[in-house]
Amino acid sequence: MAGSKVAAAGGTPEVVDLPPIVNKAMRTASAKRRVLRPPQVRGANRAAVLQLLRHNEHMSRADIARQSGLSEGTVSRIMTGLIADVLVREHGEENSTGGRPGRRLQLDSRRVAFGADIQNWETRVAVSNMRGRIVESRCFRTPSAVEETLDLIADAFFEYRKKFGSQRVPGLGVCARGIVNSEAGIVVLGSRADWIDVHLREILEARVSEPVYVENNVRGAALAEYNYGSPDVYGARCFVFVKVDEGVGMGILIEGRLHAGPRMAAGEFGQMVIAMAPGRERHDRPGCLERLASDPALCGRYAALAGARRSASSGGTSARVRRIVQAAVDGDEAALASLRETARCLGVGISNVVWGLDADVVVIDGAMTGAWHAIEAAIREQLPEESSLAGIQVLLRPSTLGGEAALIGAATLPFTTVFATGVSRRTGGAAA
Repeated sequence: MAGSKVAAAGGTPEVVDLPPIVNKAMRTASAKRRVLRPPQVRGANRAAVLQLLRHNEHMSRADIARQSGLSEGTVSRIMTGLIADVLVREHGEENSTGGRPGRRLQLDSRRVAFGADIQNWETRVAVSNMRGRIVESRCFRTPSAVEETLDLIADAFFEYRKKFGSQRVPGLGVCARGIVNSEAGIVVLGSRADWIDVHLREILEARVSEPVYVENNVRGAALAEYNYGSPDVYGARCFVFVKVDEGVGMGILIEGRLHAGPRMAAGEFGQMVIAMAPGRERHDRPGCLERLASDPALCGRYAALAGARRSASSGGTSARVRRIVQAAVDGDEAALASLRETARCLGVGISNVVWGLDADVVVIDGAMTGAWHAIEAAIREQLPEESSLAGIQVLLRPSTLGGEAALIGAATLPFTTVFATGVSRRTGGAAA
């Protein structure tokens, strides 16, 4: 019989039967929560169609009906609305197999969204279309003051808003480094001293008077790679995106949903200790992944192997890594050795993540992937063998977004609601 735990006199839970009328009311309330109303059903169907088109360059109505399970009549009605909302457009005809050729459908490239990726040294702003392709972008040196940085982002937003007008999806997406509470829109702990407890959403919404979407830069990049990267990545049960730059961060998607953790700090695997070393530190310990596999670690190894004269010490860390990569491509043994040792350490850390999360896809983004031919084997040799994971091989690949993953992630954040609900708002605010 159905029952519920309540505290007995002595404090020990016991099971008691609820009155039938209460059980019935509970079941009815639960059922009501699960039932979708007609507008919700229409929105869910529109969202399903949009997501199919996001992951296919173009499709016919018959293709969409076959893959979605919707009837062709329902698909046609949905398409009429999506085309009117400037979310989908017809483009050319399918090859005929004897009958009337179907019209090819694709996401409307005229619909765009705006975003900004805030890095320590520079901030990049961009406009992206619905397929995650950058239409326009520019960058500026990140000011030392938080307020000045956000003022420059707002200024760029106003310029793009004026230029792209009514075809623009309302809102502004922003990605930032550090621990970011995306639900509250707050940079809790940034990677610079002044970026602490920055109420980024509140500040920017007051400036631009539109919705602001905030995300950690690695999580935003992970979303972009999953949704707009290589087709064989989409659909992974457990997808891990690894970003290597000044540190090592990871974005995790489980069943297509970002996993941020209760404190929005999931993915800080750079702090994972993979080599015991003396010291009492509990943060940035000598044997942690960040100390052994980041860009500064690679530059340090190359300097030690090549000597000061050939250490490529001028310029920022990313620029130095690119020069090391080019040296490796040209056959420099010191560059090759330093890259392989850094990749080996990275592989050890990734292996632990694969074991812990049962990840089936791992994508790596960073300047060092420019020498993928030199580092792939060193990373893969550390991963579990097929036989140890029930014959399932982990898909390992470099990012396909050319270093733009975080920027694309930021610029496509305003599309999140569109793809989740199937509903778009025009810049005037009316629901489409």
